Amino acid sequence: MKINFEHRGNFNKIERFLVKSLHISPLVRPILDKYGKRGVEALKEATPKDTGKTADSWVYDIVKDSKGNYQIVWSNTNIVDDWANVAILLQYGHATRNGGYVKGTDYINPAIEKVFQGLANEAWEEVKQNGN
Repeated sequence: MKINFEHRGNFNKIERFLVKSLHISPLVRPILDKYGKRGVEALKEATPKDTGKTADSWVYDIVKDSKGNYQIVWSNTNIVDDWANVAILLQYGHATRNGGYVKGTDYINPAIEKVFQGLANEAWEEVKQNGN
């Protein structure tokens, strides 16, 4: 099945609809988006580069877990041979075709740690300002 649509103007109405459908407060959504984008940039910068394809393949999504909490989920879309996520192979290491092994490099955790700290600091400031 193929669905086509045409659009003129901006996406304000659809964005409001999607925000409501996720039940995310209009105050919270921009913060999660901001740190989602920062995470993508941090991961892109930290990813080891050969061709740059893996570095350019980072994306994020905002999801609601089973307990009703919102999470930012970062993922990498560079998949080789329909099963091998290159970002994970770089992170944890992998076997080679000739029986060797390439040791992984922890590049994800240090990159994303700064994003988590920024989000935590901003959330704490918001609590302090609105808690009174």
